[in-house]
Amino acid sequence: MSAGSAGGCGTGGAGFPYQVLVGLGGVGKTQLAAHHARTLWQTARLDLLVWVTAATRDAVVTGYAQAAAEILGADPASPESAACSFLAWLEPKPTAARRWLVVLDDLADPADLRNLWPPASPHGRTLITTRRRDAALIGHDRRLVPMGLFTEDEAVAYLTTALAAHDRHEPADELLGLADDLGHLPLALSQAVAYLTDVDVDCATYRHRLSDRARTLSDALPDPSGLPDDQATTVAAAWSLSIECADRLPPARLARPMLQLASMLDPNGIPGAVLTSPPALGHLARYRGAVPGRTDAAEVTVWDATQALRALHRLSLIDHAPDSPHHTVRVHQLLQRAIRDLLPAEQHDRLARTAADALMATWPDIERDTTLVQALRAGTEALTLHSEDALYRPDAHPVLLRNGLSLGEAGQVAAALDHIRRVADAAREKLGPDHLDALTARSHLGSWQGAAGDAAEAATAFEELHKDLERAVGPDHPGTLVARGKLAYWRGEAGDTAGAATAFEELLADRLRVLGPDDPDTLITRGNLAFLRGETGDAAGAATAFEELLADRLRVLGPDHPDTLCTRGNLASWRGEAGDAAGAATAFEELLTDLERVLGPDHADTLCTRSNIASWRGEAGDTTGAATAFEELLTDLERVLGPDHPAALSTRGNLAYWQGRAGDREASSRAFKDLLADLERVLGPDHPDALGTRDDIAYWRGRRPWRLITNRIRSVARDD
Repeated sequence: MSAGSAGGCGTGGAGFPYQVLVGLGGVGKTQLAAHHARTLWQTARLDLLVWVTAATRDAVVTGYAQAAAEILGADPASPESAACSFLAWLEPKPTAARRWLVVLDDLADPADLRNLWPPASPHGRTLITTRRRDAALIGHDRRLVPMGLFTEDEAVAYLTTALAAHDRHEPADELLGLADDLGHLPLALSQAVAYLTDVDVDCATYRHRLSDRARTLSDALPDPSGLPDDQATTVAAAWSLSIECADRLPPARLARPMLQLASMLDPNGIPGAVLTSPPALGHLARYRGAVPGRTDAAEVTVWDATQALRALHRLSLIDHAPDSPHHTVRVHQLLQRAIRDLLPAEQHDRLARTAADALMATWPDIERDTTLVQALRAGTEALTLHSEDALYRPDAHPVLLRNGLSLGEAGQVAAALDHIRRVADAAREKLGPDHLDALTARSHLGSWQGAAGDAAEAATAFEELHKDLERAVGPDHPGTLVARGKLAYWRGEAGDTAGAATAFEELLADRLRVLGPDDPDTLITRGNLAFLRGETGDAAGAATAFEELLADRLRVLGPDHPDTLCTRGNLASWRGEAGDAAGAATAFEELLTDLERVLGPDHADTLCTRSNIASWRGEAGDTTGAATAFEELLTDLERVLGPDHPAALSTRGNLAYWQGRAGDREASSRAFKDLLADLERVLGPDHPDALGTRDDIAYWRGRRPWRLITNRIRSVARDD
């Protein structure tokens, strides 16, 4: 991505703000788009150039979010909100003629661009590369530009020019024959040039080697690319020769297994840390150790793995960009397909599990780096697309559920729910309904159903799951106990506080018997009981219970464990509810310092704690300080989560409330009116928050008291 100035924007195709380059993989769509963008940039005809890999909707959203971060200062941790801000910035403005080009490279599904098309603009253009010819890509303002293979003249001209750059000159008839051998496929031609120049053989010798290799592979290779005639075989033969050459480069015998591993992951960008992780190094070591005469199987290092990537890059088999840590390696998906299709079934499945292990080894426990995590999710999606069965043999790989958790933690709850539903369905089908992994997937599914807003549905799901777990693995199995905890939790969320309290008391007795008093899940159950004690009116008792729980969590888990931090928040909250507002504010301020250090300033728990600080400051008498704090918090919430997120809307209500308490009744009334309009738009006119806000408006007209929106942290049993 770049930004500049001067000149007029001219992206070609006058009258068409959207141009779509359509063609087979390997025909040069991306190269042409890159050349076009580079030319416009170098001639200073653009103010802004944004390049987005559009293989998934998540990738498009993340790309837009990153652009918004660089241009507007938006936080990419809230990708949907930041993407909307970026698209709004692209809208034509009467006071600013912004000249921009957005390239959406390798669009896999036109449906992924729903509500994500850049706006039509007299000064901006959108260029798309794709293999798809859907009707959605054709029509008003959209120009379809078909791209095929090179013509014979174009292929020969390319070979001539590329070889001349290396001071190589071959007979015209040999170049013509080579172009025909490779089916005029630009990708194969570029690899042939790399091979000719690196190995230093003439064109005739290379063609002979191609012919020999093609006869050897013709029966083993299916047609992976849809190329006409036998071009897939000759292209694969060219790739095979290049792989052999790379595999001979130091460190010898590591390039091939590295390329095999990369063929399992996202072609549009693989983090370098994945390909140098312990599982990846173990894969390389096993391959080296399988070579007769090798005794250094355990000596594969990160440096060795990196050099293997450089060898592949040298032969144009991958694009290795060490300065781009999150998209370090790109591999053409046709080459990936050719590599995968040559693997025996057992080796394919083992390699798929290794790739999943590498993703898990790289996945951070706390997702601070949103770009890295997005790349890991894309890698998981690519792996699942072509090797799903392997991820369920012999059991469901943990990366499947980790991907769903990551989507949810990124604020994409609906996407998380859809993903986990697919995992649960696949686990039931492939492993059987009573397999523990299938039952665990159902537990995650129930949790995300509740997180998506349907507590009653979640309670029903866990009631059914609990019965099946008792039958399948017994009443004392940890998974069965987790399901009981989740069932009690969502019953309480659905309104049955008394039933939830009884269920948690019974569960605590069983967890003490089965797991012992210091097990983390036993401590979680105590936290839920303490919370429900406060909810039923005993705030002082809840505070005492959380104080006792905090001492045990500090001893068992340590001060920085998320459960310990959660307990500190609950203790502060219930102390405030018991009458010590100033003490609650101070305790939350101390907690905020640790949350910012452990989780980061934009983590949901950190932002929630800032809301609690503001509320308790106000309750302690500093109404003006509370209003100011909520105003600052609102800015960050809208940046991180978006203006329509429930937390942002709730904070607007708190801000309006404390403005009124601070004496600015007019501003408060006006803010509540604006909030009501947005609540009705986002949640509907009959939603409880919308109805309550009508009451708030009435209060500031002098009729009735307002209900303060509070933020309490509630414990929940974890999924195992």
